[in-house]
Amino acid sequence: MTPRAWQRMLSGRRLDLLDPSPLDVEIEDIAHGLARLARWNGQTQGAHIFSVAQHSVLVSEIFAETRPLAPKRWRLAALLHDAPEYVIGDLISPFKTAIGLDYKDFEDRLLEAIHRRFGIGWPLPRDAQEAIKKADAHAAFSEAVMLAGFSEREAKRFFAPKERLAPRALEAWSSPCAEKRFLEAFAMLSDA
Repeated sequence: MTPRAWQRMLSGRRLDLLDPSPLDVEIEDIAHGLARLARWNGQTQGAHIFSVAQHSVLVSEIFAETRPLAPKRWRLAALLHDAPEYVIGDLISPFKTAIGLDYKDFEDRLLEAIHRRFGIGWPLPRDAQEAIKKADAHAAFSEAVMLAGFSEREAKRFFAPKERLAPRALEAWSSPCAEKRFLEAFAMLSDA
């Protein structure tokens, strides 16, 4: 018997993890999965997990603030930068490093299908990729200090971009709220 390499989604779609098709990607599946997925392996303060969906909205907001003239599709790419995690989970960076580059290739195949599904294009230009990584680092810095127990000094060492920044005040949303806010951000940034 051949091992199963696909994931059944609540939408009814069946996403082949080895050969993902843009036709099997639905934004509702992404929002639902990311809203129930904890950042920092759940090691955050508060009554709720800090979800990947909330992180994604935060990265999109930071990207828009730092690149206000960027094309709308780049802002959408910032929102969807961690979208593959709706099926593969949120592995912490040290674990991704330990796994090696094969994991990154796998993640990129999923991200490419997601980008193609929503008309973002693949690959993004290098300056867009770098700006999204910088917004992601700003978000991680705030999350580390405000929710995950890092001191500012320690968080700056691991997460902060070169620019000086103050951590943003954050409070984790409930999963239903994170799902709703993610879908609202998607609707605002897409032509869907």
